[in-house]
Amino acid sequence: MKRVCLLLSGLLLSANVLADSCDAATSQAGLNECYGNEYKKQDDLLNQTYQEAMKLATDTQKPLLKAAQNAWIAFRDADCALMTSGADGASIAPMVHAQCMADKTRERTELLKSTLHCEEGDVSCVFPPR
Repeated sequence: MKRVCLLLSGLLLSANVLADSCDAATSQAGLNECYGNEYKKQDDLLNQTYQEAMKLATDTQKPLLKAAQNAWIAFRDADCALMTSGADGASIAPMVHAQCMADKTRERTELLKSTLHCEEGDVSCVFPPR
């Protein structure tokens, strides 16, 4: 039980971004829906960023990017399943799971975004400047 409380506390503390937007929720069902919507929003942003990266990728890089993204999705899903398993069966479980998915998806989006804009001559760039 202590582990579940620590997990939930950590996830709730990392939810500062959602705190304002989910303040209006008056029930656990409302919170579950709000956090689910935030995950959907983050997933949409990731998909847009991924498409931008695919446009910049060379023909050699495209299959590498696709494989990396698919591997990352499998990791995210498995990691969030593990990290939120302490809440399984509780009414808070959907919120905790959605928050984990949103957080990891936001992080991946930021990582991919960092590869999109490089200065000319930067040899650490993933994609060639265009």
